[in-house]
Amino acid sequence: MILVVSYDEDHTLAVVQRLERAGREVVRVNVGDFPAHGTMAFEYDDGRPPRYRLSTPTAARGLADCRAGWWRRLRPLTLDASLRSPGDQGFAASETNQALNGLFHSLDCAWINPPALDTVAHHKPYQWATARRVGLSLPRTLVTNDPGRAEAFVGDLGSGRAVFKAFLAAEHAWRETRLVRAEDLVHLDAVRFAPVIFQEFVEGTDLRVTIVGDRVFAAEIDASATSYPVDMRMVVGETDVRPVTLPRPVHDRLLRLMRALGLVYGAVDLRRRPTGEHVFLEVNPAGQWLFVEDRTGLPITAEIASLLARFDDGERPVSGCGG
Repeated sequence: MILVVSYDEDHTLAVVQRLERAGREVVRVNVGDFPAHGTMAFEYDDGRPPRYRLSTPTAARGLADCRAGWWRRLRPLTLDASLRSPGDQGFAASETNQALNGLFHSLDCAWINPPALDTVAHHKPYQWATARRVGLSLPRTLVTNDPGRAEAFVGDLGSGRAVFKAFLAAEHAWRETRLVRAEDLVHLDAVRFAPVIFQEFVEGTDLRVTIVGDRVFAAEIDASATSYPVDMRMVVGETDVRPVTLPRPVHDRLLRLMRALGLVYGAVDLRRRPTGEHVFLEVNPAGQWLFVEDRTGLPITAEIASLLARFDDGERPVSGCGG
């Protein structure tokens, strides 16, 4: 049995539908259904294996025989509307998280990605430190809530040579990468409210590298002639997208990065300078791939489904990826 922990979004459904067409048993769980719209029951008796059961609008069954898991994308918990006070709401959410996370960590299955490692790997400072250790190049970067340090960093890079970005770009609060313009300098004092990522703006061509197990799918996304070359995510429809082959050293370092982070799946963003140097920007453990697959034909959906099926048949991740 394959457990998919995600809400219904197009990438999740593309893989689930492929698995179901192949005759695989798939159970989909949206943690956002809990606790208001879902029930759980975990039983522990002497002399018997634990029994785990979840019931939601998309699933109602035991999970003890799960052999493969896909930790994809999570929605916030939904609490009962009768809980009015912040204290009651916080308690209900905390208890629900404790129960669900304990369940997912208890299952004897191979994960894409192991939940605990996935959570840690989302943190960009950890990604950057790990990327440096495996030999990847990074742009000059500053994370700070000190306006003075921010001003000095931007000034050192020079006019139009620095960008700023948020740690997270959520669907409900999207924040694209932006150049620091002259008119932005008067607002640098706002950095004191929360840390900001400042980076050297890397001239060049974007690459989205989707890694599934030991398979590497690289695509070049040229946003240089678009209306917004600073952030290709904003102008994907204007770009040329084509499959490319990475230089072997970059290919191997990215696989080492994935092993070091404990990830089985990741969507890596690189920029290739005009000199040919590949610069690491980030890896998203739940990144999107359909926009690449649709434009290039790279078989990423099929590979994710195939790996989950192999896990369901008893294969385990390569050493260093967790399970």
